[in-house]
Amino acid sequence: MTIIPVILSGGSGTRLWPMSVSEKPKQFLPLVGKETMIQQTLLRLEGLETADPIVICNQAHRFVVAQQMQQIGMNSVIMLEPLARNTAPAIACGAFKALETDKDAVMVVLPSDHVIKNKDAFCKAVKAAAEEAMKGSLVTFGIVPTMPHTGYGYVKAGKSNDNIVFDLEKFVEKPDIETAKKYLAEGTYSWNSGMFVFKAQTFIDELKSFEPEMAELSFKAFETSEKDSDFIRINKDYFEQIKGNSIDYAVMEKTKKGKIIKLDAGWDDVGSYSALFEINEKDSDGNVIYSSEKTASIDSKSNYVNTKKKTALIGVENLVVVETDDALLVCSMDKCQDVKKAAALLSK
Repeated sequence: MTIIPVILSGGSGTRLWPMSVSEKPKQFLPLVGKETMIQQTLLRLEGLETADPIVICNQAHRFVVAQQMQQIGMNSVIMLEPLARNTAPAIACGAFKALETDKDAVMVVLPSDHVIKNKDAFCKAVKAAAEEAMKGSLVTFGIVPTMPHTGYGYVKAGKSNDNIVFDLEKFVEKPDIETAKKYLAEGTYSWNSGMFVFKAQTFIDELKSFEPEMAELSFKAFETSEKDSDFIRINKDYFEQIKGNSIDYAVMEKTKKGKIIKLDAGWDDVGSYSALFEINEKDSDGNVIYSSEKTASIDSKSNYVNTKKKTALIGVENLVVVETDDALLVCSMDKCQDVKKAAALLSK
């Protein structure tokens, strides 16, 4: 069995502005640990035997990806999207590339900006998913929820023969708080991880069935792609004709081959400063302070601080204070979901 990681690296990460910006979004930053998030995404697969990964990114990030792969000694295939068309067409192009390596290749499709603390549990789940994928299933991971979160979509698990692999019953959109509480109490709902495992050919066959035009244009865009040094440039003329759609809507919500494997491995999509605060180590006052030698904290608790200049916190709680070379963010921790709005305003 040939397992090929396919890493989706097209996100902009504006909810972590000003650290994450369009030129260098969050997947290329060392937000949790020494390695960047895209590097951690690949390094956590070290417990598996995999072929060289396929990284799909936009043209502006090609050299960053190449450099970061080189830093961890990883050979990779870097495919360049000419423009954003959501996840389904990108995964299709990755699948066509994977089929050149092995007609039975199993793809492990991973976003490049997630945190998973328990690498062993993750690799065990991927192995189980790969074995299920060889049977013709399209597998997603359902994150075992720890709270009634309203910022995630959910997946519902159906029947299971072994209490490991469950039928994928349905996807549901981000719920309100009361609905999220019901999901948690019911026990069959998990957070939608956005991670998938399936045979490349199985995915293409299902895409042809449900989105034939997308499948055809994706193939033409891949077939006429150009090799440019270390990069594969997907053909823009065909790719821009595709009506963009996510893998959830294009395939996973329609297929009868969907399966869920529940994952409890310390997962987080690091989609906000509050999430970044939660997963990082804290000092005795509950603060996360990146440059502690430059920061004085007096009667201040539960703050996230990442600044370049000498910084003093006096009698403040639940703040986010982030400074870069050209920007400063100060916000209440419970308002950090609005950072994206501030970034949009300032971009004007």
